[in-house]
Amino acid sequence: MLQKRSLLILPLVAKEYYRGYDKGSNQDKQKNGRPKKAVKKEIVRSIRFSKTEYFIVKQHAFKSGLKITVYIRQMALNGKIKPVLNEEERQIVRQLIGMANNLNQLTKMGHQEGFIISALMFEKYKNLMEELLNKLRRND
Repeated sequence: MLQKRSLLILPLVAKEYYRGYDKGSNQDKQKNGRPKKAVKKEIVRSIRFSKTEYFIVKQHAFKSGLKITVYIRQMALNGKIKPVLNEEERQIVRQLIGMANNLNQLTKMGHQEGFIISALMFEKYKNLMEELLNKLRRND
């Protein structure tokens, strides 16, 4: 009889223990879902466009590489948009990335074969990089 009572009490004690444990463990639980944004945009205002106005705004946003809402917000706040890179600038950036990879290979070659050969190649790549960076600066 004593064993049956202790078996009945044990689940009740365990249940109370876990019930108290759940209250304190809210800090340990992971929050699911998207993290909260630092700046919440709470105010919603609508704007009306004619079809031609909307088409023009949509084209400007597309050329800038932005969504329409972001484009309108930046134009309202700043009055100007700094566009993302155009195709020519993207090509220059790709070339710079390729040259950076080549410089890493030159460094490896310099350690393996000697620095005289790699120093000459480095000068060539340095001049090419300066030309490309000057092109980018002129476009800004």
